[in-house]
Amino acid sequence: MGYLIGGIQQLGVGTPDEKASCIWYKQIFGMANPIFQEAAPAPYMTKYTGGKVQSRSATLAVNLQGGSGFEIWQYTSRKTLMCDFQVEPGDLGITLGKIKTPDVDYLFAIMREEGLDILSSQVQISPDSKKCFYIRDPWKNVFQIIEDQEYFQRGKHPSGGPCGAFIGVSDMDKSLPFYKELLGYDQVISDSEGIFEDFQAVPGGDKSCRRVILRPSKPAQGPFSPMFGESTLELVQFSEGKGRKIFEGRFWGDGGFIHLCFDVVGMKDLEEQAASLGHPFTVDSEDSFNMGEAAGHFTYVEDADGTLIEFVETHKIPLMKKWNWYLDLKKRSPGKPLPRWMLKMMKTNKYKDL
Repeated sequence: MGYLIGGIQQLGVGTPDEKASCIWYKQIFGMANPIFQEAAPAPYMTKYTGGKVQSRSATLAVNLQGGSGFEIWQYTSRKTLMCDFQVEPGDLGITLGKIKTPDVDYLFAIMREEGLDILSSQVQISPDSKKCFYIRDPWKNVFQIIEDQEYFQRGKHPSGGPCGAFIGVSDMDKSLPFYKELLGYDQVISDSEGIFEDFQAVPGGDKSCRRVILRPSKPAQGPFSPMFGESTLELVQFSEGKGRKIFEGRFWGDGGFIHLCFDVVGMKDLEEQAASLGHPFTVDSEDSFNMGEAAGHFTYVEDADGTLIEFVETHKIPLMKKWNWYLDLKKRSPGKPLPRWMLKMMKTNKYKDL
């Protein structure tokens, strides 16, 4: 049947303080509904954790107004190492997250009143002609807040969830086929080079760079696609010099954006396509792997610069933990979107200790 990509499932964020990060992302970005919370070893990731099994605690939380989730990840077997430089857009790896909101001006005013670390002095216009501004969290992760009118459902929080990411690359033309052909982000919304006004407040944003904004030309298909919605990937290459590797000398799971995860159906077909494009799976759980209350088959690939992209074929997910209602996706038609009313039931999943 081939494979389907249902959208960005989550943006992985390594942190030295999982609880504090969960609180901040809940309050500021509305990531108020946990899908799972689990502490356990990470046996499949030894390729990226120094050849040893490391232990961690992780929380996957979503904003049910729409968008993808955050997987908030903290080492418990070692101290989390933070990046010793401020990441810039053209550095190699995931450099910024994208957060959606229906009203950029309103959210800018609210965040400024709350005294948050807003990098932009005013609302700007992105290369794809959308209102935006930039904010930094307490752990030096930078996010673009961008206007987006597509929502799963409207709620009280002024922010939606993640709707994409910036990825620094060393060779744009070499990198594009990976994102276009494997991930399906084949439509170029903008391709421009120079010094960009909206980037001026971002560390390193005063450097000339090439920015290519991509989105899929085909609508997403998959069980959670109504909630994830549309997303864009923005590839950035410095015009002069090569960006720094964000995780050079550190482990996956250390501080910063650790991966971008896509929800998929048809993992075996995806494996064949990835290998044919020269990006074989570097991690493969091979079968269903339990993550607390959820379970699925997960894999990883690297882009041309080693940036980690995760794929998850979800097998089990809690819809209403309070009533012990778990959905077995293996028993459903592959790729068929879940009913909206069913996805909305996840609003009953609440944090226990925040």
